[in-house]
Amino acid sequence: MAKAVTPSSATAPHRLLASLDPLLRTWLPSQRWFAGKGRPVTGFTAVAATELLPPGHRRLGLYHLILRIHQPPVPGAPPHPGDCYQLLIGVRETLPPRLAPALIGHLEDGPLAGHAAYEALYDPRPAEVLLEGLRSQARIGGLRFERDPRQEIRGGLVARLMTAEQSNSSIVYGDTFILKLLRRVVPGINPDLEIPLALARAGCPRVPAPVAWLRAGLGGDTGESCVLAVLQPFVSGATDGWELALRELAKGEDFAVEAQALGRATAEVHTALARALPTVTVGHTQLGSLVDGMTERLAAAVRAVPALRSYEPGLRSAYRALSALGAGGRTWTAQRVHGDLHLGQCLRSPSGDWLLIDFEGEPARPLAERRTPQPPVRDVAGMLRSFDYAAHSATPPVPGWASTCRAAYCSGYAEVSGRDPRTDPVLLRAYETDKAVYEVVYEARHRPDWLPVPLSAIRRLATCDPA
Repeated sequence: MAKAVTPSSATAPHRLLASLDPLLRTWLPSQRWFAGKGRPVTGFTAVAATELLPPGHRRLGLYHLILRIHQPPVPGAPPHPGDCYQLLIGVRETLPPRLAPALIGHLEDGPLAGHAAYEALYDPRPAEVLLEGLRSQARIGGLRFERDPRQEIRGGLVARLMTAEQSNSSIVYGDTFILKLLRRVVPGINPDLEIPLALARAGCPRVPAPVAWLRAGLGGDTGESCVLAVLQPFVSGATDGWELALRELAKGEDFAVEAQALGRATAEVHTALARALPTVTVGHTQLGSLVDGMTERLAAAVRAVPALRSYEPGLRSAYRALSALGAGGRTWTAQRVHGDLHLGQCLRSPSGDWLLIDFEGEPARPLAERRTPQPPVRDVAGMLRSFDYAAHSATPPVPGWASTCRAAYCSGYAEVSGRDPRTDPVLLRAYETDKAVYEVVYEARHRPDWLPVPLSAIRRLATCDPA
């Protein structure tokens, strides 16, 4: 039975926000998950503000905020209203030493002047509030805690924040559940919940089935809601594919067996998705839109990273070759895919099984685009690029290692799907090119030392003849 809870003071979170404003302007850009780095934060608009625990409750106040962040526009980019972020803010009179890394700052005015504001996800008690809300299907203000009634959620599980996340934040409860909180939120159906639910209904064991989730209404005339968090089983003892690959590289070990098993797992997920959700045929018209998008992203990347300019004609040839196939009558089947598949999105369980996680897609892309059916080779291209990244992480780089993984992965994929991605080299090259172009822009902005990795792929893709 869902519980409706009325916050003790509907205006308290908004009063708190006014006093938080100067602190958040400094704190937000320093967070790994904040996408607007490089531009100052000029203000906030409260999209939703909910008091989860009143101040003084065990000396703790707890507030859930969805804020629209205002920043100067990106030069040359179309106007944008500003990204929305989800925050869980704790307030204490005195912050214990164990929570010192979570400090946002000390409030200087308002009803809680003199109190310390902090990132509440570091604190087990606020994390327990979230789990209890999901367990009891609570409704608190505009927050709706929902769950699969067939799944049991035990209370009393010790919470801990995982610190390795970059785009979002995750809390592990005991060794039983993991709660992923989406930091940048958008209205609509989020694939990070939609796809795992569809795969669970299809009986696919390669993706942990959602146990519970958190939504919020965003108000306005449309009445749209957004997904804020998803609770799934925690795979205790699992190793993510990136860590495992680097470990094997450091030991000089071959990764081909694991790559082949990962290819089979990817194909199993694709096959299940094709059964569970609609597929479409990509003909000349649809392909034109797809190629136009790739071409536009390349043009924007060349403007952002001048080092790409000399490779632009060769890269465009990859897209022209694909367009020519479509003009000649070639068609492809498109379906829902992972959308951002790489080694870090895969878990190897202690039993040796591979699982795929994090179906949010590339967070920087619009939600509608992330939910658009794509040829499955898009995911394949993402994984092949990930093998290349791993190989270049070794000292010295081991490019032959990536080539071996590439062949093994595609062979494993073919064992399940019946089609080797390498038999469609024009399509594969176009998607690898699109991914490498994305990587160049990302590295130039965030990790310039890594820029040579995608640039080495750019050189290869700009000159190769897939035929």
